[in-house]
Amino acid sequence: MHEGIQPGQTAVVLGAGGFLGSHVADALSNAGYQVRLFDRHPSPFRHPDQEMITGDLMDINQVIRAVEGATTVYNFAAIADIDEANDNPLGTANINVIGNMHALEAARITGVRRFIFASSIYVYSESGSFYRASKQAAERFTETYHERYGLEYTILRYGSLYGRRSDRRNGIYRMLYEAIQNHSVTYHGSGDAIREYIHVEDAARMSVQVLAPEFANRHLILTGQEKMRIRDVMTMISEMMPWDVALHFDQDKPGHHYQITPYAFQPRIGRKLVLNEHVDLGQGLLDCIQEIHQQINHGDTAENDAIPSSTDNQA
Repeated sequence: MHEGIQPGQTAVVLGAGGFLGSHVADALSNAGYQVRLFDRHPSPFRHPDQEMITGDLMDINQVIRAVEGATTVYNFAAIADIDEANDNPLGTANINVIGNMHALEAARITGVRRFIFASSIYVYSESGSFYRASKQAAERFTETYHERYGLEYTILRYGSLYGRRSDRRNGIYRMLYEAIQNHSVTYHGSGDAIREYIHVEDAARMSVQVLAPEFANRHLILTGQEKMRIRDVMTMISEMMPWDVALHFDQDKPGHHYQITPYAFQPRIGRKLVLNEHVDLGQGLLDCIQEIHQQINHGDTAENDAIPSSTDNQA
């Protein structure tokens, strides 16, 4: 057990069957926490020593029962796909805002010590449509629960994640899948948009480190350490494949994503958290390629039924 963790400390991960949530659950177990998973369906990534509770975030009584006795609650349950959120504003508000209020209220009622909210760097932006608006609102409710009730929080604003367990809602996964299956990749935009990709395992480890006392009531940015144009990432992918990969840019459908930076003026400033050691983008892409190749050969396209983690598709 790691230094600073007392025996019996329980961390609950809401949306634990999703991409990011499942990796954070792994990192919590590795750090010595007792881990309780909560999602609509049993997580396929559950460890034998992790407790699994199936339930609905929109049923507050189920959420209260799930977090009873916990010291820490992480909320990764959300509509995370920006395009899906743009087409479904009511559903996005229900799950991303009201669902997070259910998690906050359950944490307050049961005496949770720290509430971790999975937000996005899109809160700084004018891009991101209803997804961005829902994260901004959920952040403000999280902050106000601290002001009103004293519930400690940490808000994690994730950037563009990639790695194993993602699906076609994720930008990197989608590009790799198309390169393997179709021998071509299409991006809706010019390809000049810049991203700071971060491997999901790096993000998960940092998501556990923030439980240290100095990160209470803080807003932290978790992004990668290398800025890359999307067209350059697509070129990297094409060079990794043993066949020619055609690259296409559909500029008639630019989508709702930012180009160079997500930042527009907002009052609450976040501090960027970085690791001394991190997964190299090239090595990370190769690992994803191996996973996707295995999925295609076994007829599994990784369409997960679980609520996705809150930053699955931010590329």
